[in-house]
Amino acid sequence: MFVAVQCSAKPMVKDLSGLEITTDSSAAVNAIDSFVDQLLCVGNNGQVVLKAVEADPACAIANAQVAAFYLFAGGSVALTEATSYLNVAKANLKKANDREKLYLAAIEAWANRDIAQAIAHHEAIAESFPRDLASVHLCQYHYRNSGNSQGMLRIAEKVFPANRDNPYMYGMLAFGLEECHRLEEAEEYGRQAIALKRDNRWAHHAVAHVLETQGRLKEGISLMESLSDTWEYGSSAFYGHLWWHTSLYYLDIENFAKVLEIYDTRIWGRAKKDNGREQINAIALLLRLELRGVDVGSRWQELAAYLQPRLHEHVLAFLDLQYIYALVRGGKDDWAAQMLESMQTHGEKVLPYARRTWVEVAVPAARGMIAHARGDWEKVIAQLEPVLPDLYSTGGSHAQRDLFEQIYLDALIRDRQYHKALNVLEKRNTARGNIPVIQRELANTYSQLGHIDEAHRASQLASELSQRYQKVEQTV
Repeated sequence: MFVAVQCSAKPMVKDLSGLEITTDSSAAVNAIDSFVDQLLCVGNNGQVVLKAVEADPACAIANAQVAAFYLFAGGSVALTEATSYLNVAKANLKKANDREKLYLAAIEAWANRDIAQAIAHHEAIAESFPRDLASVHLCQYHYRNSGNSQGMLRIAEKVFPANRDNPYMYGMLAFGLEECHRLEEAEEYGRQAIALKRDNRWAHHAVAHVLETQGRLKEGISLMESLSDTWEYGSSAFYGHLWWHTSLYYLDIENFAKVLEIYDTRIWGRAKKDNGREQINAIALLLRLELRGVDVGSRWQELAAYLQPRLHEHVLAFLDLQYIYALVRGGKDDWAAQMLESMQTHGEKVLPYARRTWVEVAVPAARGMIAHARGDWEKVIAQLEPVLPDLYSTGGSHAQRDLFEQIYLDALIRDRQYHKALNVLEKRNTARGNIPVIQRELANTYSQLGHIDEAHRASQLASELSQRYQKVEQTV
């Protein structure tokens, strides 16, 4: 869409959302429109934004969008690329309009790891330019990685009235609702998003979270696999992540062969193995498999060989906690030691608002993760127990961070601290009482504590659930 707007300086045109862009190039606007669509649908053609800069090298918002594209990729090389485009954007800032200036400031703050400032700029854009869903998407991304679920939902609700015509808006709102535990509303908006646009992968993701949280395993498998053909057009990391979500349902019905098959053919087998997000998909699944007692063979060693670039990266504490675990499990103890030291150094240098998360939460949690990978259960408990309530600040979603509670629970059981284990298990049972492993662990814990009747009931329910899910395998 190319609509000229009269301007005393450089001409401005409007994009598909009616937002003014300072350029006289229709090709630049079309490329930006395509990039925004790819961003919101988590597509595999984000590099289309490079065409915007080719069409108009002086377009500030085009250069800022390219910088955002590289920052999403992560890593030092990507940061260098992003910085060069940010510099071009700043050189052309006088020609830019108010929205473009705010957007550029937000991306520059992101590049400088000042996420609080980036959020502030995105919030200002949402207030004055609510149709800028690319900005809202980035703001939700930062809120999620700061552990601020309320912020995710608040900004989506703020711009929703201005974007009722946009299918992506419904998926963005759905995920914010899900992270705030408003599951019924999240499912409603997520399914509406899919009805409006079947290949709305972010909405697939939101509904997957709801069904997993509620233990609706058969529904989860059916829904995700019915939509999986559209994932072929998603980004490689998100393709793997959606299959990761699908694998969690199979994990809970205890079809471990299927989970390993997904890992080998859909996650690590299809991954760009040097990509951090794809490495996390693999790590998070291998770890959950081992917690269920599954032998994963040499998969840790194969994966860990690719993790050296992650040692000093520190994009998110949530990611580092999983990288460091994989390093130990993959036999890279020297790399793990380097990474832990680097995390400590990084924590002392970050901006003040993030320092507590790194120094008081992430570093002790990293020691706990290393201890679990080495089988030192007492140390796992000592390191993880004090920080579990604050791990939300390290980033990730509820479903992803649940891994840390699973690790803590595993250590409690192995260290025979059954009273503490029972507290965790009863909470998990209240939320997801139809999961066989939860009932099996409850039965064992009740038995160890001498609660014979409770142990018998939990054991019987575990058996009934296992039989039920064997039938599920035959029907999905």
